[in-house]
Amino acid sequence: MLDIKQIREQPQWVEDRLKRRGGKIDLSGFHASEARLREIRVETEKLQARRNEISTEIGRRKAVKQDITELFEEMKTLGPALKNLENQLREQERLVEATLVVIPNLPEDSVPEGRDERDNVVLRYWPEEKSLAQHSFQPKPHWEIGEALGILDFEAGTQIAGTRFTVLRGAGARLSRALINFMLDLHTGEHGYTEIMPPLLANDRTLFGTGQLPKFEEDLFACRDNPLFLIPTAEVPLTNLVADQILDEKQLPMQMTAWTTCFRREAGAAGKDTRGLIRQHQFDKVELVWITRPEESGAALERLTGHAEEVLKRLELPFRTVSLCAGDMGFSAAKTYDLEVWLPGQGCYREISSCSNTQAFQARRMKARFRRGGEKKTELVHTLNGSGVAVGRTLVAILENGQQADGSVVIPKALRPFMGGMEVITPQAV
Repeated sequence: MLDIKQIREQPQWVEDRLKRRGGKIDLSGFHASEARLREIRVETEKLQARRNEISTEIGRRKAVKQDITELFEEMKTLGPALKNLENQLREQERLVEATLVVIPNLPEDSVPEGRDERDNVVLRYWPEEKSLAQHSFQPKPHWEIGEALGILDFEAGTQIAGTRFTVLRGAGARLSRALINFMLDLHTGEHGYTEIMPPLLANDRTLFGTGQLPKFEEDLFACRDNPLFLIPTAEVPLTNLVADQILDEKQLPMQMTAWTTCFRREAGAAGKDTRGLIRQHQFDKVELVWITRPEESGAALERLTGHAEEVLKRLELPFRTVSLCAGDMGFSAAKTYDLEVWLPGQGCYREISSCSNTQAFQARRMKARFRRGGEKKTELVHTLNGSGVAVGRTLVAILENGQQADGSVVIPKALRPFMGGMEVITPQAV
């Protein structure tokens, strides 16, 4: 959520920054609504002050046995008027907040200009682009590889739950579990993260804090008889661990990681990626979250992104790091780097991790603050998040990059200790 004071005092600057995201940005309605709120607040405060004056004067007159009839009459008319204004004030506050909470974050100056993914800027490749492995045969997409090996069962997933669900069998299930353990061990053992096991359900206040509600409710799975939602990412519970808190600056920065199953309706992706594991309603992900001082969040984004990159490097999966343009960034982000892994079976790069600095945007919604030293004044923390990385998409990348002419798949060396020493997935290894 943006700073309402900043919108009021620097309206053109804020509007210009928002226009970088593309689309028509018009804050005139917000400014009119917020101006009316301030008018009602002033009127309310005047009547409240007059009520207090009358109460004091009534007490004074009673003490000296003076007539108070006139004051009682004024109090009788003032009461209903004040109640009406207070009702107006609450309603206007609701209207202003309803407008404010759907305004996206402001892009950082360093974010590239552009409207969509075609304007994103590739920062680096790993390894160099020319070093992409060349297959001596026509590489297959992961869904064909997985079905031939008997480790991906799309039909069973559809039968049990519907489209965009998959059953992993044998070595496929073990590979998914191995990836989770590998990532968590790397992030906790070498990158300094504290592992968290959070709930997979969250209430509306928690989802509001990280920006999923109210704007993206259609993408969430809601419980029928309980006001809870299945989490779309572990970013939601991890970041909200500091909601409504005042931290000591000695606690910062905080680094947290969690493996969770995530759930998304993919309401805005109808007809896209209907085959395979790329866009599922249910998927596993290892999430990375940082809570920092404001002046540290820029450097923290670089480090967090580097931690996600290290996962792919150790798994020997070719990828590129992309700086998203202003028009392609998520709602809460001020700056985002995407990691896109090479998939030879599909002949393209696909997103496998998105790492974002939201600055104070989420913290303002969550009321997450910290205090420096012995100061009384508090400041909003900065929050960052990124996939470290998406488990299902990593499994896809391993199948497509590790495939061999005979249909088997070579397991990356770093993953073999988590696979009981298995080096190759073959139909017999299922």
